[in-house]
Amino acid sequence: MNGKKRLMAVFGTRPEAIKLCPLVHELRRRGWPVTVCVTAQHRQMLDQVLDAFRLRPDADLDLMRPEQDLAGLTAAALEGVSGALARFSPEMVLVQGDTVTAFAGALAAFYAHIPVGHVEAGLRTYDMERPWPEEFARRAVSLISGYHFAPTAAARNNLLAEGAAPERVFVTGNTAIDALRTTVREDYVNPILDWAGSRRLLLVTAHRRESRGAPMEGMLRAIRRALEERPDTAAVFPLHMNGLAREAAERVLADCPQVRLTGPMDPVDFHNIMARCYLAVTDSGGIQEEAPALGKPVVVMRDATERPEGVAAGTLLLAGTSEQGVYRAVSTLLDDQAAYGAMARAENPYGDGHACERIADALERI
Repeated sequence: MNGKKRLMAVFGTRPEAIKLCPLVHELRRRGWPVTVCVTAQHRQMLDQVLDAFRLRPDADLDLMRPEQDLAGLTAAALEGVSGALARFSPEMVLVQGDTVTAFAGALAAFYAHIPVGHVEAGLRTYDMERPWPEEFARRAVSLISGYHFAPTAAARNNLLAEGAAPERVFVTGNTAIDALRTTVREDYVNPILDWAGSRRLLLVTAHRRESRGAPMEGMLRAIRRALEERPDTAAVFPLHMNGLAREAAERVLADCPQVRLTGPMDPVDFHNIMARCYLAVTDSGGIQEEAPALGKPVVVMRDATERPEGVAAGTLLLAGTSEQGVYRAVSTLLDDQAAYGAMARAENPYGDGHACERIADALERI
């Protein structure tokens, strides 16, 4: 109709949706015919993002089941996305990141001989156990993808070292930063901010599979200890839908008066509270990109990160997963104003909020 190929964006989790919804809007604004297929790997959390970005999927596979294992989810996503591809006949499929949905979506497209574009390509730890199973998923998607939209030069270098064709790798920045331009508001108010008052507010998240059990409980004990030693601090912890992660947080933190446990937040609430927090403490991937864009230091509760650019730039402090390591990192940033200021002022290496435009530009060149 206008010479632009039919695209399909496939996603299923909250982070994927936050990073692909702005891209879908940018592509549609430019006249690209884009259909959206969601697996609903995260049902409630996905719906919050779709509502926030006012995006209605063309195909909703609604795959989330209680206590679903990875094998069952992968099989269901592969079959469901394959059906959506047959129904809509896209000429390119866009996937994001390192989830089961991204892997299954890319594999379904590969089986259907449809080119794949990978958003947030090239992130690596080169350790299949950290994070698990995400490191496998992102590397498998890279093998399948014909076009790679890398957030940083380091991610591009990873792809080139693995044999990707240079003319098919584009450095774009991360679309998570684009999303912040939509969600963060100057006039935002929230009862949690009223509850925190003048106290320094920590934004905490924890859900990684490889940390569940004793390691996660130790990390949460470290946060509680740091808070209790400093009465001028408080923490808000939006709980993940995963039962094991929720149970650990409730066991360790529920009776701490300095901690407010909440349900999953929509991106508007989450991003605005992040913009007003003092410090982020997380094992998430996306927060490592988002918080530095808002001038917030990040304590990363992981043994390895696929975002080493942030560590090198000074926006991230890699704490490990031991109780003492997390306690020491959090305490340092609460007590050492020079260390905190250096991290808060460090330049975010993950982009300037124009990644969607660069991806759209690259697709037009392709």
